[in-house]
Amino acid sequence: MNKVWFVTGAGSGIGKGIAKAALRVGDRVVAFTRFGGYADRVVVPEAFAFPIPGTLDFVDAAAIPVNYLTAFIGVYRMTNVTAGETVVIHGAGGGVGIAATQLARLRGARIIGTASASKHAVIREHGVEHAIDYRTTNVLAEVRRLTNGRGADVVLDPIGGRSFADSYRMLAPLGRLVLYGVSSLASGERRSIWRALTTILQMPRFKPLSLMNQNRGVFGLNVGHLWDERRQLADAMMFLLGEVGAGRLRPVVARTFPLERASDAHRFIQSRLNIGKVILTT
Repeated sequence: MNKVWFVTGAGSGIGKGIAKAALRVGDRVVAFTRFGGYADRVVVPEAFAFPIPGTLDFVDAAAIPVNYLTAFIGVYRMTNVTAGETVVIHGAGGGVGIAATQLARLRGARIIGTASASKHAVIREHGVEHAIDYRTTNVLAEVRRLTNGRGADVVLDPIGGRSFADSYRMLAPLGRLVLYGVSSLASGERRSIWRALTTILQMPRFKPLSLMNQNRGVFGLNVGHLWDERRQLADAMMFLLGEVGAGRLRPVVARTFPLERASDAHRFIQSRLNIGKVILTT
């Protein structure tokens, strides 16, 4: 979840000596923080604060940084999706899933998305050509069927455990797999050591010789560990804001919660009912 805020004034909004040249006191900005974002006031490096496009409201702006930045790096930088390629997006109804779908669609890719049946109509609106209900369908077998046995060129997987192994097996020659989360570790409100251990043990061990012989690539992605890559992150964010401002990308917000109800927001996410991003507001 993300938050947005006003730059309200010297001493309380922009710190002395760190103001971004393109920003002025009173400008509407969106930013990303490494930690400490669950607050009504935060301090961020000036390189990580960006002007909000004029037509965008604060809530929609808050849906951009983590979601679209993760999707951008996975779809454009790591895998360089091109026109005509087949992209499988697990969790296509979530915040990153919708962002990845929109970005892959802009590249002219054919998109297969997994989500519960209740979300299929929405993910199709955003560009998913084939929607798979992961609860009732063998995703690996269905992807092979849809691709006539060839497999997918790109797979984005935030699930973890056995899903990582299945995603790797569904890759076509020169296929690329992006691992960017382990949502299967969080199955409820209470931690389960047994579930965590089982999930970890089910994860595949990628072997260099196998990768070479099968002409496949595996990427790991965690935007939180890219904090020092400020130029690259800033360039990506400016591109995304430009695309949103031009109307080619459209953030999707599932629901908002006030900051004091942050626990309810997490329960809502864990219920897997959200389509798009969940936002905290103040």
